[in-house]
Amino acid sequence: MKRAISIVVTLSLLAWLASDARWKMVGDAFDRVTPATFVAVALALFVTYVLRALRVCDEFRDDVHGRFGACLRVILIHNAMINVVPFRGGETAFPLLLRQVFGISIMRASASLLWFRLQDAFVVGILACLVWPGLHPALRAAGIAALIAAAWYLPRWARAPHDWDGRGRLVAKLGRIRDIFTEATGRSRYGWWWTVANWALKLSVQAWLLALMLGTSFTTAFPGVVGAEGAAILPVQGVAGFGTYEAGAAAALLTSGIAMKSGLQAALALHLFIFGSAIATGAIAWLFPSKSTLPESPAAEPARKPSL
Repeated sequence: MKRAISIVVTLSLLAWLASDARWKMVGDAFDRVTPATFVAVALALFVTYVLRALRVCDEFRDDVHGRFGACLRVILIHNAMINVVPFRGGETAFPLLLRQVFGISIMRASASLLWFRLQDAFVVGILACLVWPGLHPALRAAGIAALIAAAWYLPRWARAPHDWDGRGRLVAKLGRIRDIFTEATGRSRYGWWWTVANWALKLSVQAWLLALMLGTSFTTAFPGVVGAEGAAILPVQGVAGFGTYEAGAAAALLTSGIAMKSGLQAALALHLFIFGSAIATGAIAWLFPSKSTLPESPAAEPARKPSL
């Protein structure tokens, strides 16, 4: 009941905020999209959550034991927390939930999360090089080659033998972190496939929606969503990512001839839809807790009276 009340209060506050007349310009962008399109986009976004859950199931297959529903719940809550907590603080939900639900250590889960984010950055960077308007072909090819080389080399650097343990306390700790990161990069069998599938679908459906909001073509809008998601990967974010997301999209759309004001309004409308989708699915997952593998704290036994 407390969770349901908190969700109702939150939605009421959002409705009150949206009732401000200055949001009318954002509403104009929504008017260009049919309800059926919104439903299709929402379903496609949910599929991206499923792909991310499959990546977690693949990475931690020895720990989750096929509990896909629990993995999906972790992803949905984690995604909602990223959108709500400022300065990327919501990332902490991922290792905490994995520890609570599956008993996975915080260090192991954090190392895997770091590798997930690096994979995301490599994929988005390669897509940015592919679609960025006006980029010289030589620079485009060099950027893609550099990112592919870095993505190939990083796991091999982590797996290379090292003698950091005997070089002081701090270096020894870094060596243990490197060993855990090595395990994270080598555990997933299909991690890159899940990552590419997730981003290909996510960016395509967002570009489709942004194109409808702007009244332009898919190819014109696609660099905008790449710029927005590229800005969203930054380690420091504001509340719910508002500001950096819109600025990244509008800056990328400038290269396609879209005015800054129009780009910001459409990007804000798109961001609000993605934000609403994340909060709605995260709230539903939050209402249905999954079974924890951590042992419950035993209740304190009443003190025995001393025998006479």
